[in-house]
Amino acid sequence: MQVAHFDSPSPRTPRAWVLGSNTGLPAEISVLWARPVPDAFHARYSALSRTYVYRILNRSCRPALLCRQVCWVRRPLDAAAMHSAAQALMGEHDFSSFRAAECQSASAVRRMMHIGVERREATVVITVRANAFLHHMVRNIAGALIAVGAGSRPLGWIAELLGTRDRRLGGVTAPPQGLYLAHVEYADECGIPPPDADGSCRGPAGV
Repeated sequence: MQVAHFDSPSPRTPRAWVLGSNTGLPAEISVLWARPVPDAFHARYSALSRTYVYRILNRSCRPALLCRQVCWVRRPLDAAAMHSAAQALMGEHDFSSFRAAECQSASAVRRMMHIGVERREATVVITVRANAFLHHMVRNIAGALIAVGAGSRPLGWIAELLGTRDRRLGGVTAPPQGLYLAHVEYADECGIPPPDADGSCRGPAGV
């Protein structure tokens, strides 16, 4: 669900931009749609919020076909405990305890709009939405919540960790496998399609 913007003097239709872009892209990347946007639009700075999903395969046997698509945790996880502990992150906070050492953001203050953890059979899903994220912030949160779910840390540890503003106390960074950008929210006037857009190469008014 990544959104990108660019300026071009070329008079092409949205369909031509989609098909032409996909011709030159590797198999792992596909452009779903293209459309003109207001001159002031910026794919990064115009975003109101971002939603990420982190998927954990929680069973004793390792994944096979999903080996590069999920984080694997063999120890049983208490998803309800993870969800309860995660609620301490709601609201606006200094998330220094969950930023990577190489993070270059001038401020560690972010506003967490939603964080939830649920079990779907053998998969534990962490969903987070915030106005913006720090480098490795979601993976660091996931690593801390996994420690709570496995019983290595108590429920109150997430709140305590948040208050320390010290990444050195934050535990293990969860692996990149399992992390997905699910949605970027923009104001309606930006004209960005919803996340369930069908990807049929149509532009405004079905062009």
